[in-house]
Amino acid sequence: MADTTTTPASTEQETEVVQPRSRRRGIIVIVLAVIVVAALAFWWHSTFYEDTDDAQVSGHLIQVSARIQGQVLHVDVSENQMVKKGDPIAELDPRDYQVAVENAKAALASAQASALAANVAVPLTTVNTGANLTSANAQLSGSHAQVQQAQGQLQAAQARIAQAEANNAKAQSDLERYKPLVEKDVISKQQYDAAIAAAKAAEAGVADARASAAASGDAVRVARQQEAASEASLKYAQTGPQQVAAQNAKYKQAQAQVQQAQAQLDQAELNLSYTKIVAPEDGIITRKSVEVNQNVSSGQNLLTLVSLSDIWITANFKETQLEHMQAGQAVDVSVDATGKTYHAKVTQIGGATGSVLSLFPPENATGNYVKVVQRVPVRIDFTDLKDEDPNHALRPGLSVEPKVRVKQ
Repeated sequence: MADTTTTPASTEQETEVVQPRSRRRGIIVIVLAVIVVAALAFWWHSTFYEDTDDAQVSGHLIQVSARIQGQVLHVDVSENQMVKKGDPIAELDPRDYQVAVENAKAALASAQASALAANVAVPLTTVNTGANLTSANAQLSGSHAQVQQAQGQLQAAQARIAQAEANNAKAQSDLERYKPLVEKDVISKQQYDAAIAAAKAAEAGVADARASAAASGDAVRVARQQEAASEASLKYAQTGPQQVAAQNAKYKQAQAQVQQAQAQLDQAELNLSYTKIVAPEDGIITRKSVEVNQNVSSGQNLLTLVSLSDIWITANFKETQLEHMQAGQAVDVSVDATGKTYHAKVTQIGGATGSVLSLFPPENATGNYVKVVQRVPVRIDFTDLKDEDPNHALRPGLSVEPKVRVKQ
């Protein structure tokens, strides 16, 4: 009969064989579990988040330039200096522009005086034209009366001529009849002398009547001339409304000149204010090229101001990452320079890929086309920048890594 008892040595060997196998299985299980967890984490991350390391902080680079020409009196900033909005940067020599302001003020005062005189002349012209019209009507009526009176006197003078000629004809006839009678001593010499005197008086009466008629004719002509002058005066007086309108036009022209002088004064004062160059925004001074006693021209760049009050993220995502991305989605932004994470949101997705917006866009019409995954710029704005970055540690150009939650 065989001996079936197991010795202690053989039992220990079997235990040593079983323990290494169970350890290996445990390690394998742990490794598989880690791999599964890592795969699940990667799947969860790739499903709910999209991120990229092709992103940077963007901001406004403001070119500060001179708006007028002049000589620099002093410079108040230095390179990489932090400035606030309204802080002085530099000042130009203001003396030429102060003189221009004084000249503009004098021109404005002169224009205002001219406008005041023109305004006063409007009612005076209205009153004068009304009085001239009344006077011209009265003069014309008087001239008409004088013409009628002179014509009446002329007619009377012409009647006296006819009467004088008739008396002269009778006197001459009587004289001719008395001649043979005085020769025959039918009548006395005295009667004949009286007839001669009467004939001469009748001739003188004709001459006097004719002279009176000529004077009356001259009076008629003078009266008619005065009548014509009165009619001309009346016509001129009737242009009173036009004269008033012309004076009103002069007043409006004077007002326009006042406005023009005011505009010139405003421009001169603006130019004087431009001699003081101030910071348009909060930021940091860079690329300073302005120096004391330098002559600068209008539009010349003096320095660059990096604005820190309005910065954002420009992230270039692959086109394969944009399927579920849209404006308003939350973003966590990790910044290498600060080691912090900031909160932001997607604001807008670019209208074209970076390659299309480049200086030399690709030409695929040649047939040598190779499909390349394109990148699209996405703008991301910070939501709590004042609280998260009170010291303005973020600067344009810093590298960041945004992570966008594309699913809830």
